[in-house]
Amino acid sequence: MLQSVLHAAINVSNLAAAEHFYGTILGLDKVERTLKFAGTWYQLGSFQIHLIVAERNYSKPASEEKWGRQAHLAFAIADLEAAKQRLMAANVPMQASSSGRAAVFIQDPDGYVIELSQL
Repeated sequence: MLQSVLHAAINVSNLAAAEHFYGTILGLDKVERTLKFAGTWYQLGSFQIHLIVAERNYSKPASEEKWGRQAHLAFAIADLEAAKQRLMAANVPMQASSSGRAAVFIQDPDGYVIELSQL
């Protein structure tokens, strides 16, 4: 039945701030989109992230205690320490994984949780 993952859509309140975070800080490549509503698409391998401007944001974590237990996207990274330095320099909110593994959880400008895990 299912063949592959195509994309994840994320509601954002400020497109410019979201584009800076996903495009500049995380380094994702922007791709063309022909749709008329406000948003930006990014490509990572065969997967896309769709930022969609929305008046109401459903992505705020319910709990500040453990971000990893919230709905989130997870990405593999090669160098966790280098990523942490880059994120700290950009003042991105960050929380270490409570499991002790080489992973951190960060939040985009709207509070959506993203996991960065060194494999």
